Amino acid sequence: MSELAIGLCYGGATLLVMFSGMPIAFALGSVAVAFMYFFMPSSSLDTVAQNVYEEMASITLLSIPLFIMKGAAIGKSRAGQDLYSAIHAWLHKVPGGLGIANVFACALFAAMAGSSPATCSAIGSAGIPEMRRRGYSPGFAAGIIAAGGTLGILLPPSIVMILYAVAAEQSLGRLFLAGIGPGLLLVGLFAGYAVVRARKEYAMALKVFQAGGAKSAYLEVEHFTLAQKVEMLPRVLPFVVLLIGVMIALYGGFATPSETAGLGGLMALGLVAVVYGLWRPKDVAPILASTLKESTMLMLIIGMSLLYSYVMSHLHISQGAAQWIVGMQLSRWLLLGVILLMVIVLGFFLPPVSIILMTAPIILPPLKAAGFDLIWFGVVMTIVMEMGLIHPPVGLNIFVIKNVAPDIPLKDVIWGVMPFVALMFGAVFLLCLIPGIATGLPNLVMGTK
Repeated sequence: MSELAIGLCYGGATLLVMFSGMPIAFALGSVAVAFMYFFMPSSSLDTVAQNVYEEMASITLLSIPLFIMKGAAIGKSRAGQDLYSAIHAWLHKVPGGLGIANVFACALFAAMAGSSPATCSAIGSAGIPEMRRRGYSPGFAAGIIAAGGTLGILLPPSIVMILYAVAAEQSLGRLFLAGIGPGLLLVGLFAGYAVVRARKEYAMALKVFQAGGAKSAYLEVEHFTLAQKVEMLPRVLPFVVLLIGVMIALYGGFATPSETAGLGGLMALGLVAVVYGLWRPKDVAPILASTLKESTMLMLIIGMSLLYSYVMSHLHISQGAAQWIVGMQLSRWLLLGVILLMVIVLGFFLPPVSIILMTAPIILPPLKAAGFDLIWFGVVMTIVMEMGLIHPPVGLNIFVIKNVAPDIPLKDVIWGVMPFVALMFGAVFLLCLIPGIATGLPNLVMGTK
């Protein structure tokens, strides 16, 4: 069979197995092993375990379970709710301050936990009821938490970026730094939309009240004394110090990413023990169980995805696809547009982890040949994959929010996230116009490549 025919069969078999409902890790592994059996030397089957081990024997990948433990420790405590309450107390006088508080809380929690679902769950469980109690529409309340949760895969430490750094053979420290500028850009865009939307809903509520209708909770005035504001800080500041300490250790050159992950994990366990009293075996067990479960699932997907990519490369499928893309002689920006469109479509069905490991061998060589900075592209691709977390038909964050607030109709949640999808498209456009938003900070801290 020709390389084209093998490639089409490979892709078709993958889609068929995935749509059968088989878990992603087993789907990718079974397709890879089947094509090894039929199209590679029979001796290659004897090296499946060795290939998976060699692909996963990366010191960078070691940081993933440790960062997961750090996120689990923070996520299983009341840190998210306390963080949200403190920010809300200090921003309550700002127009749309409650929405802004949710955005900031999501950003800080995401930077500490590195998990999108954990951020949605931790901040949403406190933020959504509070916003609705204050008169915010259900769709807006759900949408802002779902979108804020996506920052978990952009702001460091990001597991998705760790995998991209491995797949693209790029500096993880530089990639983490590159995510900060765009992350702050998205925080600003989300907060700006929160102000505009809150003012609009406030004006509508005021108009209804002045016309003789019911008085919305939007119109209630809330007060926090300085003592109340200061009282909320002691439980929040230790985790902010943890975040700053981890960043200093990583970017100050004091520790490698894996050492930083271990340091962050142990410090997070220590903080939840001291601040929230979670030190007994029955308290720590859920944290370790969650870490083990998520790490096992993720590492299994990574291992099978790497085996899938290895087979794709050995059969010259990825090289042939890359040559075909280059042979189309598209302009560099049209090439970028086509690739990002492919990532968006894949986001309908696949999680970011699988998208990166499956597509990297195909899309990165043409992009590099077209002169794109792969660090910059990693950030852009991450934002595009963020959209997949909040748009149907999969939209993981949508279902997390639905679990947190089951009384909000799914239709309202979906319509609530759509403005934030548009804002993400706007952020990608700005990054294309001004690449320095992503590349400026790593160039400043680590020097130009």
